Amino acid sequence: MSQRQMKEAFVSNLNGTSLLEISAGLALPPLCTVCRGLILILSQLHHATFSGRWGAHLLTDFAVLVVPLVTSCTIFSSVIFLVPPLLTILGTWLFYEIYGKRTYYARAPAQKIIDAFLKISVDSKNIPSVTMFRVYINLATAINILAVDFPLYPRRYAKTEIYGTGMMDFGVGAFVFGNAIISPEVRGKPRAKQSRCYYLAKQLFSVWPLVVLGLGRLISVKSLDYHEHLSEYGVHWNFFFTLAVVKVVASLLLILFPLNKSWIVAVIIAILYQISLDFAQLKMIILHGFDHKGTRIGFLNANREGIISIFGYVAIYMAGVQTGLYVLRVKPLLRDWIKVGCHLLLTAATLLVFLYIYQAYVEAVSRKMANLAFCIWIVAYSLMFLSWLILGNVILVFTKFLIKGAIVPCSWDLIQTLHEDKKSSEPLVHQNGRALPSLCLIAAIDRNQLLFFLLTNVMTGLVNMTVDTLHSSPSWTLTVLHLYMISNCLIMYVLHIQNITVKCW
Repeated sequence: MSQRQMKEAFVSNLNGTSLLEISAGLALPPLCTVCRGLILILSQLHHATFSGRWGAHLLTDFAVLVVPLVTSCTIFSSVIFLVPPLLTILGTWLFYEIYGKRTYYARAPAQKIIDAFLKISVDSKNIPSVTMFRVYINLATAINILAVDFPLYPRRYAKTEIYGTGMMDFGVGAFVFGNAIISPEVRGKPRAKQSRCYYLAKQLFSVWPLVVLGLGRLISVKSLDYHEHLSEYGVHWNFFFTLAVVKVVASLLLILFPLNKSWIVAVIIAILYQISLDFAQLKMIILHGFDHKGTRIGFLNANREGIISIFGYVAIYMAGVQTGLYVLRVKPLLRDWIKVGCHLLLTAATLLVFLYIYQAYVEAVSRKMANLAFCIWIVAYSLMFLSWLILGNVILVFTKFLIKGAIVPCSWDLIQTLHEDKKSSEPLVHQNGRALPSLCLIAAIDRNQLLFFLLTNVMTGLVNMTVDTLHSSPSWTLTVLHLYMISNCLIMYVLHIQNITVKCW
């Protein structure tokens, strides 16, 4: 068996892990975000700020935000359920230390502090939780697409073959959901004076980078004889093509149907698609081809998994649009954001009940088919993840509320408090009268997310061509993964502090 065949077999025929284990993994980013914010505030209380030293900021963010994600899917994967409680204990201790040193309401009872806190307003033009959602999905994707080729990475976390739930399966669906939340339609980009045909043509043109990236990946994989999992998307198809087609189809649907009815469109598409899978032989076509012999003759037959599953991803995208409309609506009062977090969590819990019933009596989750169970799972866990990020940001805002001049990049700014110092939470540093970007890894990746996604794919290919991943020791695996991630993050960080946004579309 050749090296390529061994690598293909290494990521094939897998069945995933439990929903509970995936939930434990999803709890890490919100907890890491809170701990990172509390560490920054505590260091400011001890006058140990890193003002102007971008290298120190990068290393701090990398150590607190990225390293736990790398280790949780490698050396700590066997004890993943212990990691969230440990981070919670650390966060609680940090908060206790800060609370005891608070500069506002030092002698006030807790109830009075909470009452005053709930009356404040935040800058709702920028919603850090949405930014974090998309950045963390990108970070997790970057880590997993390389880590999966190493033996240290648990096989249960990898993409499943037909049925099951893997960490990487969620990443694929959440990537589509995250793009939908900040879609042009949700952000309300002006199009009142544009005809529908012109708007659709503009959306068609906007996906050309994805098409080019898809073609680039196709050509490079075929020309370099790079290993690929054919039953994932097909012979010629890849995730870039899926993203492009989903965006175009969704744009067409959003022209035909009211924006605020996106959830209805999502439900209808998901149900009709599931009916087609069961009664129109689509399931048999995906699994065994049009001739039921598993051949790959003809473009549609060769790429049946990637093309047919688009229906499920469109349903996920439309659900993300509805979520974006709800979340991105201006809500100045912090108490409104607490309600938003609770509502999202309640909706996620309701969907998970439906998922449990559906899997028990109808069909299990299938990423390959993007069936109804997969759609429900992705939307439910995306809402749950987003709600945790929102509530985590509320904790950081409360901590900033207690400390004069506390600065936590990529968190809400208090724009109306009972304190006289209004500018203390400004996330920009100033030098020679010029505003500079906040020294924050999350903001750096957010600035060039598509470039980061492309860079990590290229770096993954380079590592696989230069390192024998299948026979790497645990220590060498961790070394490679950390060097790979720090390189990707460093490039994004340098572009960010230079105010460079790579966008040509």
